[in-house]
Amino acid sequence: MTIKSEEIKNLRQQLVEVGKIIYRRGLTSGLSGNISARLKSCPQEILIKASGKCLEDLEPNDFIHLDWNGNIIEGESKPSVEVYFHCGIYKARPEVHGIVHGHAPYCTAYATAKAGLPVVTAAAEIDLKKVGIIQYAKPGSAELADYVTETFRDRDLKAAVLQGHGFVTVASDILQAYYLADVLEDNAKVALMLDVLGK
Repeated sequence: MTIKSEEIKNLRQQLVEVGKIIYRRGLTSGLSGNISARLKSCPQEILIKASGKCLEDLEPNDFIHLDWNGNIIEGESKPSVEVYFHCGIYKARPEVHGIVHGHAPYCTAYATAKAGLPVVTAAAEIDLKKVGIIQYAKPGSAELADYVTETFRDRDLKAAVLQGHGFVTVASDILQAYYLADVLEDNAKVALMLDVLGK
């Protein structure tokens, strides 16, 4: 087994495990949400969740191996409809090796109602520092891919909320991207509570 094939095998398993955690934490639901990871041995190649797959039920072969232009290298299923914004982020941010996109309810509700999400928890202040806001565009569209990619050209940005459509977090690996997503949703929940309490 080559270094690259060993890395792909390990990444597939890690993506399966992280996907299940994301689903169980309520950061997405049903068949929605997608995750991806970049190969360290070949930075222009990624693994991304196949379309129509629930994060709770993923198997290693449910991740499509493709290049960062969206060309499939290995895999029989269609890649996630959001493949182009994943590719765009990887092109714009060479340090990013893991991306999580979910439809977490508090992030989605707050960003849609308030047109932004303030940083209000200590964890978010330490781990995120700021949260980007991405205007609504049709899921899977080139327009959305452009909005997401442009937003994440900011090298200091680790998380953004999409109006009416959830969130995106980026990190040095997929596990760290999940941790940031968890912090982001907790921050949104606290922000909503503060609004209700009039703070």
